[in-house]
Amino acid sequence: MIPSYALELDGVTVSLGGRRVLDGLSWAAATGELTALLGPNGAGKTTALRCVTGLIVPDAGRVRVLGGPPGGANDRVGLMPQSVGAWSAVRPGELLRYLAGLYPDPLPVAELVESLALGPLLNRPYRRLSGGEQQAVNLAGALIGRPELVLLDEPTAGMDPHARRRTWEVIGALRTRGVSVLLTTHDMDEAARLADRVWIMDAGRVTVSGTVAELTAEASLEDVFLRHTGGAA
Repeated sequence: MIPSYALELDGVTVSLGGRRVLDGLSWAAATGELTALLGPNGAGKTTALRCVTGLIVPDAGRVRVLGGPPGGANDRVGLMPQSVGAWSAVRPGELLRYLAGLYPDPLPVAELVESLALGPLLNRPYRRLSGGEQQAVNLAGALIGRPELVLLDEPTAGMDPHARRRTWEVIGALRTRGVSVLLTTHDMDEAARLADRVWIMDAGRVTVSGTVAELTAEASLEDVFLRHTGGAA
């Protein structure tokens, strides 16, 4: 049976270095939908993602990923971090062929190369790519295993408008195929265009949530964000 939620955080509390980073955080991402998690720097978004991937064990609360504990379904989850230092000396073409070999039914490398316009980048060392170009490679790496759930951390950071639009199209196609997507971004237009539901958090807690239509009925998503966050440092 397919769970109703691809991700669930219920009362999650995390303290790091004597500071409470997540304070009873609760939110969920519905299966087959694109969920945006928004918040200012320091709100706890990255810590929440680390709880989802199993890198951090909460002090209290529960995290469920595809119906099970974090780490129990890693082969079904695609993670796109903001940077991948371990790939610095690798050429994207070699990297994608290697990653494809790790899965029984990977997406064709040529399909990803075409959809993300990676052709000119394939033989250049990853470290010599611009930030936006690295992001496009990171996204291809996250998708190549045909994941059921994709975690996208600032996926279009550093991209020019053409690359950003291509990335939006690829992300939109994921949702069309029934893939569950969690998106963190500071781009309010990106969240408004792509998300089914938005959760806005500040100081380790959710401050407001709803569908894009609900949240923007009387104001822009940016205005809603500013109204419900305090710009945590």
